[in-house]
Amino acid sequence: MPYQLTQITPNLAQLRVWPHNALEPRGFVMVIGMTAATLAMPLIAVLGSPVLWGLLPFAALALWGLWFALDRNYRDRRILEEMELSRSRITLRRINPKGPPQDWSADPHWVAINLRPRGGPVQNYLTLTGGGREVELGTLLMPDERVQLHDALSQLLIQLKSYA
Repeated sequence: MPYQLTQITPNLAQLRVWPHNALEPRGFVMVIGMTAATLAMPLIAVLGSPVLWGLLPFAALALWGLWFALDRNYRDRRILEEMELSRSRITLRRINPKGPPQDWSADPHWVAINLRPRGGPVQNYLTLTGGGREVELGTLLMPDERVQLHDALSQLLIQLKSYA
């Protein structure tokens, strides 16, 4: 699951949410290597002929295109949501791959966690309301993971509000 909710003390917890990572760096290398090998097979048949020089740029362009697309996808997934929950304050920071980080904070006593199964931009739309704003949480999660996160955060928020 691409989130980690850690309770450090009875009145302090941290949440980190990151995107799903289907292709690790080792897999990236394997995909590029296998594609290069597959593209090289037909070129072996035309070694030593002028046809090789006609086909080689297209094979190199296809390999470069795959490399560029996978690398761009990897860079775009460098999104991170970090939340710190304490008895006195809840702070949320979203670190975007492009642009400045986005920050939100509110008093936990006035924070409400909302889960909209339908009617939001996505299924099981999870938001936090407080401090005069409503912010989205768990944009990187699957719908069932947002439900689990909602349940865990609801219990944690009740615990933080009632801890003496």
